[in-house]
Amino acid sequence: MFIVTSGGRWADPIPESAPGSQYGGVQVSEEYFEQLVADALDAIPEALGRLMDNVAVFVEEWPSRRQLDGHDGTLLGLYEGIDLTRRSPLSYGAVLPDRITVFRGPITAMARSEEELVEIVTTTVIHEVAHHFGISDARLTELGWG
Repeated sequence: MFIVTSGGRWADPIPESAPGSQYGGVQVSEEYFEQLVADALDAIPEALGRLMDNVAVFVEEWPSRRQLDGHDGTLLGLYEGIDLTRRSPLSYGAVLPDRITVFRGPITAMARSEEELVEIVTTTVIHEVAHHFGISDARLTELGWG
């Protein structure tokens, strides 16, 4: 598993109407935000981390139109792939890694403090990793990670 960043490829400015922008948001460097994502991944228990297979973690500024398709509002994170519960040796081979994307723009716009930023990043990372393990949004909400 590795983290890939956009490296500044996205030229879109943060929209004034971005969700959470009414709070003013928390501005942090790309490097600091990436470290928060890495810290959240490191906080996953080692036994679970070893079970994660063929997944890459990306940090992007904002979700694309394609990523937003079918979602209300914006996204803080997104899991794209075939979760571990749906894989079998006969149907899963020679595939690109699953993709977890954490969106810096909406998260920093939503956070009202650095402490809240850390909490939102951690919750988002755990939420998306849970999807990799096959846990649904409904179950995550029941567990308090929705």
